[in-house]
Amino acid sequence: MGVCDFLILAALCTVASTQFVPPYTEDCRSDMYPPKGPTFKAAVNWYTVDLDLPPSKRWSALITEKKTELVSMIQAIRDLADAFVPSGRLIELVDITLPLMADTLPEPFGDEIKGIAAASGVPLGEVVLFNIFYEVFTVCTSVVAEDNNGNLIHGRNLDFGLFLGWDIKNKSWIISEKLKHLVVNLDFKRNNQTVFKSTNFVGYVGMLTGIKPHVFTLTMNERFSLDGGYIGILEWIFGSRDGMWMSFLTRSVLENANSYQEAKTQLSLTKLLAPAYFILGGNQTGQGAIITRSRLLSLDILELDLKLGRWYVLETNYDHWKEPFFLDDRRTPSMKCMNKTTQQNISLNTMYDMLSTKPVLNKLTTYTTLMQVSEGNLESYIRDCPNPCMPW
Repeated sequence: MGVCDFLILAALCTVASTQFVPPYTEDCRSDMYPPKGPTFKAAVNWYTVDLDLPPSKRWSALITEKKTELVSMIQAIRDLADAFVPSGRLIELVDITLPLMADTLPEPFGDEIKGIAAASGVPLGEVVLFNIFYEVFTVCTSVVAEDNNGNLIHGRNLDFGLFLGWDIKNKSWIISEKLKHLVVNLDFKRNNQTVFKSTNFVGYVGMLTGIKPHVFTLTMNERFSLDGGYIGILEWIFGSRDGMWMSFLTRSVLENANSYQEAKTQLSLTKLLAPAYFILGGNQTGQGAIITRSRLLSLDILELDLKLGRWYVLETNYDHWKEPFFLDDRRTPSMKCMNKTTQQNISLNTMYDMLSTKPVLNKLTTYTTLMQVSEGNLESYIRDCPNPCMPW
C-alpha cells in the first residue's frame, strides 16, 4: 500500500468512527419544539402557485420576488463548474445543449421551466440544470409514524449539496447554504381551492416533500445505485424517454392521486429515470410505507404493521434490509431516538426532536418538514448545525 492509499484509508476510518463519537453525535434531543436555539434559522414563508394560470406564468410572482437569491444560487453553481473546468466550457455546453432538453420534458414542466428562465433572466440551460440536480444529489431522512390514537405524522430532513463545494472557513457546504435562502412553502391551488402543499426550492418545479391535505403525505429520498440517475438522464438526452423524472412523478401524484392506495400504485409501478425511495403516509391506521424503487420496478414495500410492533417506517438513503454505508449511518441514531420516544409519546414535538439530533441533523440539512395529514398541516423550518457537526 502506497502512502497516498494509506492516507485515504486513514481519513475514511476517521470519518467512519467520528460519526459515532460526541460531539459529532449526541443523546436524543428533547424540548426542541417549538423550534428555537442555534439549530433553528427561520420558519419557511408561504406562497401560492395558481394552477389555473398558463404553466409559463405560474411561477412569475415568486421568481420576481426571489430573483436575487436564485441568481446567487445559479452563480454558485457556475463557480463550481468553472472550478472543475476552468475554461468555462462546461457552462457554455450547458447553455447550448440543455435548452433543447426543456422541449423534451413532459407538460407542464417544460413550459414552467421556460417561464422561470424568462422571469429570472437566468439562461434556460442553467435553469434546466438546476432542476436536474435533485435527481442525483439528494440525501435525506424521512419517517412516517402512527401514534396510539391512529394519527399519522410524517417528518423529514432534506439534506442536499454533498460534494458541491466545501467552504473551509465556515465549515459548510456552499450549495447547501445558498439553498437555505430559496426554501419556500407552496400552496398549489385550482379554482381557489388547495390541491396540495409542498416545501420546495425556488426555481425547482418538481416535488420532494408534500401533502394532499386529509388524504396522504409524500417525501422522496435518493437511492444510490450503479444504475442511477446519471444513466437515466443520459438515456433521456439520447432519445429514450419512456421513464418519468422522480420529482415530476411525486408532483403528479400529489396533484392527481385521490387516495393512499392510488398514490402507492402509481409510485410503485411507474418507470423512472432514477432509483428512489418514496415515503408515503395515508389517512388511516396502518397507512405508511417505504417504497423501494429501481428504475423499472418496485423492489420492496415496507408498511406499518402495528401487530408486529412496527409503528413507524424510517428511510435514509439505503435499502432497509441492508446495513447503511459505513461512512453515513443516520439510520441507527434515528431509530434509536424513535425507539426511545415510543409510540405513546410520538408527536410533532418528539418527531422534531429526533430530526434535530446529530448526525441526523448535519451540515447538509437545509430544512425540516413536519406533516400531519388529519389536520392537513405542513410546517417547515430552515436548519443549521453549529460546529462541531458531521459534514453529512
